[in-house]
Amino acid sequence: MNPPPRVAMVAGETSGDLLAGLLLDGLQAQWPGLQAQGIGGPQMARRGFTAWWPSERLAVHGYSMEVLRRLRDILGIRKQLRARLLQDRPDVFIGVDAPDFNLGLEADLRAAGIKTVHFVCPSIWAWRADRVEKIRRSADHVLCIFPFEPALLAQHGIAATYVGHPLANVIPMVPDRYAARAQLGLHDADEVLAILPGSRSAEVEYIALPFFQAAALILKARPAIKFIVPAVPALRERIEQLAHASGVGGALQIVTGQSHAVLAACDVTLIASGTATLEAALFKRPMVIGYRMHPVSWWLMRRKQLQPWVGLPNILCRDFVVPELIQDAATPQALCAATLQWLDARAHQREKITALEQRFTALHESLQRDTPRLAADAIQKILAA
Repeated sequence: MNPPPRVAMVAGETSGDLLAGLLLDGLQAQWPGLQAQGIGGPQMARRGFTAWWPSERLAVHGYSMEVLRRLRDILGIRKQLRARLLQDRPDVFIGVDAPDFNLGLEADLRAAGIKTVHFVCPSIWAWRADRVEKIRRSADHVLCIFPFEPALLAQHGIAATYVGHPLANVIPMVPDRYAARAQLGLHDADEVLAILPGSRSAEVEYIALPFFQAAALILKARPAIKFIVPAVPALRERIEQLAHASGVGGALQIVTGQSHAVLAACDVTLIASGTATLEAALFKRPMVIGYRMHPVSWWLMRRKQLQPWVGLPNILCRDFVVPELIQDAATPQALCAATLQWLDARAHQREKITALEQRFTALHESLQRDTPRLAADAIQKILAA
C-alpha cells in the first residue's frame, strides 16, 4: 500500500480552521495515517495537525490600516513558511481561505512544481473580480463551497470542483433549540437575543460597542429579554469591558466559544457580517447583520463591491431576506429598531418568520454535500495527474 501523501496546509482565522478540520477528516479517511503541517488552529490540531504557527497570527481586519500594522509579521511568517516548504517539499499544498496570504504563497510553490489547491473560492463574485488572474496563477484546482462558483471559474480557465459547504452537514436541518437552551442554562420560555460581534480583535473594537449600545436600547423596550454572547477566549475580557461601558454588562451572559449552541438557542441574532451569518442562516434564525470597519478600509472595499448585498445569506438568496446595516448605517438606534422588528414578528407576524425559515431551509439543502469525501476525491485526482 502506498504511503499517504505529504500535505501542507494554511488556514487563517476561526472559520478557516473549522473548514480545514473538516477537510482533514476527508483526507484521513482517504489516506489513513495522513499527517499535515503548516499553519492552523485548534480544530486542525484535534485531527493531529502540526501547527508551526497558530492561525490567529494571520487574523486581520479590513483592507488598509489594520493590515499595515501587522504586515511585517505576516510577511515574515510567509517568507519563513515558503522557504521551509521549498526545502522540505510536500506532495500538495492546500491553502484554506486567507487568500491575501495563501494565493501569493501558492503561486510561488506552484512555480516550483508543487501541486496547489485552494479551498474556498475567493469572493470574486462579490468583492474582488481583480483576483481572477491571481487565482489562475496560484491554484492547480479550487474547491468551491457554493454551487455557482465552478462555472464562473471555468469561464476564466480555472479548474474547480463544487464540494458543498462543510457547515451544511455540521449544522442539523432542524436545530434542537431546547437542548441548546438547556446546555446554556436558558429556559424554554425565555426570549433570547444572540449577539455576535465577530471573532477578530479589530472587529470587536469596531462592532461590539454599537451592538451593545443597541442591546441597551432593546433592554429598555423588553426588560425580560436575555442576551447571550459567544466569545473566543482571547477576546472575552475586552468584550466584557465594552459590555459594561454600554451599560449592559450585568444583563449579558458571555460564554467561551459555543457559538453553535448560542445560535441554536436564540430567537434572533444581532451578528457581524461574515461566515457566522451563514451559520445563523443554517440554524434558520432571523438576524440583523451589522458591520463597521476603519473608514479607509470601508472606502476601499466599497469601490470593489459588485453586488448590492454584503451578508452571505442575502448574497446566496439574491435578495434582502434579512436587514443589513453597514458602516454609518450601523447605529445603535437602527440596529435596535431592526432587531425589535424580528422580535415583534415572532409574536405578531409568525408567517414572516416561517417564510424566512423556508428560504433558509432551501439554502441549507443546496449546500449539503459530502464535502470531506468530495474534496478528498478531487485532491486525489490532482495528485494522480
